[in-house]
Amino acid sequence: MSSKTVRTKHSSPVKVALASFIGTSIEYYDFFIYGTAAALVFPQLFFPQTSPLVGTLLAFATLGVGFLARPVGGVLFGHFGDRVGRKKMLVISLVGMGLATLGMGLLPTYAQIGIIAPILLTVLRLFQGVMVGGEWGGAVLMAVEHAPKGKKGFFGAFPQTGAPVGVALATVSFLAISNLPEEQFLAWGWRLPFLASALLVIVGLVIRMSIAESPAFAAARTTQSLVKVPLVEAFKRHPKEIFLIAGTYLSQGVIAYIAMSYLVNYGSTVVGLQRSETLIGVLIGAVVAAVLTPTFGAISDIWGRKTIYFLGAVLILLTIGPAFMLINTGAVPGFVAGVVIMYGIATAPASGTTGSLFSMVFSREVRYTGASVGYTISQIAGPAFAPMIATSLYAAFGTSDAVVVYLLVIATISVVSVSLLPGGWGKAEARHNQEITDRESDGEWAGAPTPEPTPVPAPAQA
Repeated sequence: MSSKTVRTKHSSPVKVALASFIGTSIEYYDFFIYGTAAALVFPQLFFPQTSPLVGTLLAFATLGVGFLARPVGGVLFGHFGDRVGRKKMLVISLVGMGLATLGMGLLPTYAQIGIIAPILLTVLRLFQGVMVGGEWGGAVLMAVEHAPKGKKGFFGAFPQTGAPVGVALATVSFLAISNLPEEQFLAWGWRLPFLASALLVIVGLVIRMSIAESPAFAAARTTQSLVKVPLVEAFKRHPKEIFLIAGTYLSQGVIAYIAMSYLVNYGSTVVGLQRSETLIGVLIGAVVAAVLTPTFGAISDIWGRKTIYFLGAVLILLTIGPAFMLINTGAVPGFVAGVVIMYGIATAPASGTTGSLFSMVFSREVRYTGASVGYTISQIAGPAFAPMIATSLYAAFGTSDAVVVYLLVIATISVVSVSLLPGGWGKAEARHNQEITDRESDGEWAGAPTPEPTPVPAPAQA
């Protein structure tokens, strides 16, 4: 009876998926416009006392600082998300992210307040990192845990689709101002994408406030199976899975930040393209990724989440070299093709299955914490300083071959990690996934390994 009562309070899966998609799109827009600005304007405005190379490295370093704060957000929001609910944490993360981004848009530059400017920029970036560290896990869980039976892969892909859409929005916002005279672009034009975030956050907040709490969390609360310290419990139950997820996500995250941040700078300073041309290349790659991500999410419900993710990890490995060959042609079509192949196409199978694969590895009582911590560990190890590492490698060796080797090592780690995750392959894996989700829908525990279930108290005798 109690389980039926909980179910009547659900929001429709489509509404929740769209809310998760819109929310993550806005939050990743906020996070990604920083990466674009770090490539195009921050070296001149916040680190003008250095050489162009050092200024770029310092700007990319502040980009990485945001990732260092993501585990804090993952642990903090994961703890309360597993204790008091997914929805409340998503509202807090969205508002916090919007405030940090708005602050960046209003921030005085080095010429106005000196060394205080880059310090404040770094502090705001740290705050952004905490907020987005709590965003991903909650958005994914809301979509996956509301999903109907047999469609967790498809619905879990919606929050992931928010990432390339966020990249596209961030790129469009800078494209809109890219043709301003350089003086106006550096004086006030670059601020507009940051200030526009306030309007987007209001839209996202209205939508998120309208959806119901996750049914899996509601069931856990109803059966009194919440845990006191989710972080400790997650590492106790799933230590192997946490670190395998970190390794699995590594190449997907690195390629995304190489595409939307490093290649924007590389294309305009090394290859010789116009700023707007590199932004168009990233925009097209992001649009392709946004279309293919939910497609592969749906396919994973048939062929298995681990199987489809493995396909993506192998595609990333195989396309890195050819993509850089196209980028280095110096022609706009070559640059666009390289970005689309490596980012838009190759990462899509992995991105489409990230939400459902990563979340369903964990039992529901520690799912927010486990998925968030594994994901954010990967963010520090990979994407955090990938643009800075790539810039340093090119400066040291004078060739993109060094960057390619670095990316190949990262991609190999992901291929090995996903192959070691629990579960079979192909349709057998898909059938096993369905059995697990059916048990959870019927009130049982999910995850691998599955702990002993907490007994539900018997109804009181009349």
